[in-house]
Amino acid sequence: MCLAVPGKIISIDRSIPEMTMAKVDFGGILKNICIEWVDVKQGDYILAHAGIAISVVDEKEAEETLKDLKELQKCIS
Repeated sequence: MCLAVPGKIISIDRSIPEMTMAKVDFGGILKNICIEWVDVKQGDYILAHAGIAISVVDEKEAEETLKDLKELQKCIS
């Protein structure tokens, strides 16, 4: 089972042709994610799988999901 956690795009790197990458913040954990196949900009939220962005998430929805995950973490801690 996978849990999709929204990540916020911190910066975008277009230095490699046909392999646009972004530094994405997943709750304080920074990951390099390929964003070649989604239309995003700095500050957008995404869902990623295996290092590839698979969809863009509305900011309000992303913030609600992150809030719910924090509450869940409190309950199981």
